[in-house]
Amino acid sequence: MSNKTYAGIPEDYSKLETSKIVLIPVPYDGTSTWQKGADKGPEAFLDASENMETYDIETQTEVYQQGVFLADAVRENSSPEAMVDAVHKVTKKYIKKNKFVTLFGGEHSISIGSIRAFNECFNDLTVLHIDAHADLRKTYHGSSCNHACAVYEASQTTNLIQVGIRSMDVIETTVMDKDKTYFAHELATNEFWMDSAIDQMTDNVFITFDLDALDPSIMPSTGTPEPGGLFWYETLEFLKKVFEEKNVVGFDIVELCPNKKEKSSDFLAAKLYYKMLSYKFMDENIDDDYDNTFESKKKINNTSKFIEDDEY
Repeated sequence: MSNKTYAGIPEDYSKLETSKIVLIPVPYDGTSTWQKGADKGPEAFLDASENMETYDIETQTEVYQQGVFLADAVRENSSPEAMVDAVHKVTKKYIKKNKFVTLFGGEHSISIGSIRAFNECFNDLTVLHIDAHADLRKTYHGSSCNHACAVYEASQTTNLIQVGIRSMDVIETTVMDKDKTYFAHELATNEFWMDSAIDQMTDNVFITFDLDALDPSIMPSTGTPEPGGLFWYETLEFLKKVFEEKNVVGFDIVELCPNKKEKSSDFLAAKLYYKMLSYKFMDENIDDDYDNTFESKKKINNTSKFIEDDEY
């Protein structure tokens, strides 16, 4: 990465020792099967971030003042397995330093390593998977570390909640927990889906956000765009609820495939990342010590996928 600091913030806010947030770029595109270019995503995201206003109107905060350390990019690409191992090790290293760890890919296979690290560090982890694709294949093209397998391991080892799904292979139906899957066509017709999804989460939540979850009318620059996706304000409403009601322990954003002729997607990714940070720290003073613990506000509810009308 040519960028010295995230979003061009002053170096006083970018030192590891004093930053609460760590950003790990992972410019990897070793397993994508249609449009290539996700390895260029982190640099496009960082470049766009430098042109973003750092005052968040909604939360009335400047979250960069919590400190954002831009880590060295994970450049391991000798094999998908080696990349996943490298991401796992680096992510876990910064979690153990008591940082709020975030990653920006790269294609979705990077999340296998990040999820593994968070699952080893936090008890009873929920993985909130926001995506157009189910990504539940056990193996694909001879590897279990393929982008099409991004959350298979999470489905076996964590409480996996999937939101926005609208494309999958029939084999994935044998793995998917449909009671914890919120298909895109359901989001369009059920006003209670946000509360239902949150009710099924445990206290500790890791978010893996594939940008193709968003509708291609607002996010065209991704490797596998799918019609019928999420829009900006409903996405922010859901994310804000999750951050308010759960202990989001970290997140990654993946699958930006930048297009030199279309810069709005780069900027959307930059704004989305900053909004997620703003929601995480909106109630924390800059001088507060960061401590990734949480007292439960809601109990997990697995009894019903959707909330009945008569409960309201």
